[in-house]
Amino acid sequence: MSKTSTCGLLGVSRQVYYRYCRSKQKKQDKAEQVLTMVRPIRKNMPRIGFRKLYYLLYEPLIELHVGRDKFLSILKANQMLIKPKRNYRITTDSHHRFRKHKNLVADIELTHPEQVWVSDITYIGGRDRNCYLALVTDAYSKKIMGYDVSNSLSTEGSLRALNMAIKQKKYKNKLIHHSDRGLQYCSNDYQNVLKKNMIIRKATCYKFWI
Repeated sequence: MSKTSTCGLLGVSRQVYYRYCRSKQKKQDKAEQVLTMVRPIRKNMPRIGFRKLYYLLYEPLIELHVGRDKFLSILKANQMLIKPKRNYRITTDSHHRFRKHKNLVADIELTHPEQVWVSDITYIGGRDRNCYLALVTDAYSKKIMGYDVSNSLSTEGSLRALNMAIKQKKYKNKLIHHSDRGLQYCSNDYQNVLKKNMIIRKATCYKFWI
């Protein structure tokens, strides 16, 4: 089928068709120019990210009328973006001298709020600074009873989260505290607060998913 017939079927003129072809070819040529600049840099620095690439090639990209978003789309379309490595941080230190309690919630049936509280610490920081979120969550209602954000894994952050949870406690029924075997939860200071508030503290062996 001729181009004239194809244009007729599509309802466009030959001028529009050729304009589209020229525009498409121009974009492809521009993308290839960009990739030609990127490849040698990537060869020497395989893990260099998008932002640094854009900074290094800023002036030639401006001459090509390629902005930040266009540069990103060209790299993405050609699978040349680098996936950042996951910044994994260990938040549990179970090698300590403190007592490790039995797991009381392995087969427990949750029937009401403030039956089991689950405590945990999550790393939420970036590459430039440490930041840890300590949480106390009600296993039945999924309500966050207490929280604290700090720049270390010290016991103080977990204690502040626990004290906040205790202040929000409404019922007088038996309450089990569950956590991993981390140093923060097995420390004397943390255990004393649980004991003072008559919270059962024998659930620090296994994870209890909520």
